[in-house]
Amino acid sequence: MSWKKVLIVGIVLSLLVALANWLLFRSPVLLSLSVALPLNCLVLLLAWRLVPACPTPPEQEEEEEDPPDIGFNPTLQIAHATLPYMRLGLNEATAAKTAEIIQNITQLPAVAITDRERVLAFLGAGCEYHHPGDRILTEATKEVIATGRYKVVHSTRGLNCPRYGHCDCPLAAAVIVPLMCREEVVGTLKLYQTKDGVLPPHVVHLAIGLAELLSMQMELAELDRQRQLLVEARLEALNAQINPHFFFNTLNTIISFSRTNPERARRLLIRLADLFRQTLKRQSSFTTLREELEFVRTYLTLEKARFGNKFRYIQDVPPDLLDYHLPVLSIQPLVENAINHGLIPKEGTGTVKVAARLVGRELILRVSDDGVGIPPERLTRVLEPGCGSGNGVGLSNVNLRFQSLYGQSYGLQLTSQPGGGTTVTLRVPVINLPQQMQSLNKEVAGS
Repeated sequence: MSWKKVLIVGIVLSLLVALANWLLFRSPVLLSLSVALPLNCLVLLLAWRLVPACPTPPEQEEEEEDPPDIGFNPTLQIAHATLPYMRLGLNEATAAKTAEIIQNITQLPAVAITDRERVLAFLGAGCEYHHPGDRILTEATKEVIATGRYKVVHSTRGLNCPRYGHCDCPLAAAVIVPLMCREEVVGTLKLYQTKDGVLPPHVVHLAIGLAELLSMQMELAELDRQRQLLVEARLEALNAQINPHFFFNTLNTIISFSRTNPERARRLLIRLADLFRQTLKRQSSFTTLREELEFVRTYLTLEKARFGNKFRYIQDVPPDLLDYHLPVLSIQPLVENAINHGLIPKEGTGTVKVAARLVGRELILRVSDDGVGIPPERLTRVLEPGCGSGNGVGLSNVNLRFQSLYGQSYGLQLTSQPGGGTTVTLRVPVINLPQQMQSLNKEVAGS
């Protein structure tokens, strides 16, 4: 009979006993005892049946001699420790550090990591027979790479190593788990023990969990690499766009002098050739503030040949900032925009000014003019690619390059008043210069 039926029968019998006592003795006390005692017993029975036994307090638990739990916490510990290495991709150097971390934390007899063809790292028992760079020998590992499914081997013979019987390699049971990247097997993680027999379940679970974490880290490394390639391609496309924009405008200026003043056109062509050589010699997407300002002055020389004394140029840059780095062609397009769209439409002469200051860990650059300004309804769209003629290339290009390199918050900041001129502000983050830009150059060039 189930405990529920026992409970129902007990309650019924208690009520019958209570009724009999009342009819026979007419005593309220007996009536109360007749009801209370059986019901209390039934309540205790019900509580015992429904409430699970309280666990023994941790300090009273007896110590067991089971293998140490190397599951959840060590897995996270290993993931944290291996992240800086696996984010660099799968190679002998990163595999060696990862295998070392896994073995130190888990204290397993041996750990190995392979790619699809060769051993990348092997630590622990049997390392004298398995060396980084050796081709994969065990058929069990080849099977895991081919199928993409993990395999647990419980004996030396099960590893199907061609060296079995010809050397004293102590390896026996193992769990072999594939390492995946973009749904393709790129290698394996192998955890060994040195005696035949069934691998403890926690070792198998550990291997599967670690392989998933290492695979995720390699996925992140691949995403980082693709992001860097995308940034590089985007920068190259933007540079390819802005260079012709500047040089074609300059050529138009020289052409205008080819008939009226051939000697001046010749000198301007020489200056333009020097500018070409500077551009071709440049090996990265970054330059010093000194070189960028020289580029601006060369551009202004060519523009003054076209517009005469229509504008004047002021430079307010402390000498100690000239060796700081910034993306190439950051200032010249802003100066060009100030002249063509701020000063040329203005009646009379005007001024364009370039200023630089170091504020905290940022180099603040400002290009300002006292020209005609930008109408409020157009100011919100001036950074959109293709907006207007000329400035749609220059301003939007610089804005996109800075956002690609440093983040969305580092785009151009514009302030303008109709008839009161325009100011464009650039922020360049400073870490350790010139080391900062050397590292950025390596990132862009080497990704």
